[in-house]
Amino acid sequence: MRHTERELARVLHTGPFHLALRTALSVRGLPLHRVQHHLAHRGVKLGVTSLSYWQQGVRRPRRPESLRAVRALEDVLALPDDSLLRLLRDRTEGAGGADGERPAARSYRSLLESSGAVERLLAAMESPVDGGLHTVDHQERVRIGARRELAGRTSLHVVRAHRDGVDRYLAVHRGDPGCDPARIAVRAGENCRTGRVRWDAEAGVLVAELLFDTRLRSGETYVFGYGFEDGTGGPSDEYVRGFTFGGGQYVLQVGFDEGALPVRCRRFEQSSAGAARAARRDLTLTGRHRTVHVVEEGMRPGLVGIDWDWA
Repeated sequence: MRHTERELARVLHTGPFHLALRTALSVRGLPLHRVQHHLAHRGVKLGVTSLSYWQQGVRRPRRPESLRAVRALEDVLALPDDSLLRLLRDRTEGAGGADGERPAARSYRSLLESSGAVERLLAAMESPVDGGLHTVDHQERVRIGARRELAGRTSLHVVRAHRDGVDRYLAVHRGDPGCDPARIAVRAGENCRTGRVRWDAEAGVLVAELLFDTRLRSGETYVFGYGFEDGTGGPSDEYVRGFTFGGGQYVLQVGFDEGALPVRCRRFEQSSAGAARAARRDLTLTGRHRTVHVVEEGMRPGLVGIDWDWA
């Protein structure tokens, strides 16, 4: 849907930068390759991929040459002088940085109540909490079974390295009360294989090492898939995902067995596990497929999830 001039004026005032840029592109009706062409005529070289990442909030222009490109963008998109650059001066915006730049991060301890267990498991695997990767795009599907249990989940994950030599990802799975991590199966999908698996039965947390087929250089991206088959816990009433780094897009879809449908589903976010849930929004369960979903762009460090009520 095409945005309006009124929406553009509002978001140029309020930000954030990536949303203002995306709205301006929509209002002007310019595809990215045409924007690149207009920039080139002004002596500015900028790739379509960089433009796409800027408008998604995956990266944030910071380097002098990037800021010059933003000033040229204001001209190409017929925007007031300094309207986009002003938004970039707001250092409180969180997002992924330029190639290889480590985005703003939060610790596991500030995100999850079971974070102490996660950190102990990471230490036992001789891995730093910062694994050298941050999310560009993450599409996750969660299955709730006939007993209202968390039956399993699958992920298609796109990551970017912010240091050289990264060749693995540590996936954290937190089960519902009563789960048995020893019985949870790890499924490595495309472009990875399962390495070490460790768990904490008391906390209901499992950490799985997923090994890549290559070592990444700083700034390189990697696509891989994985999943967990659970079904060992009691009734589930929510699914929460924690993000230690900002930036990137996250898509969460929760599907329910036809014999166990909730009466209400809601989207929410939290700054930490102990914080109040905010930005709650009702979600409509689809008829035939029995799913709800959320799409989160330009993620900030924190938590986002879906909860539901049973009859």
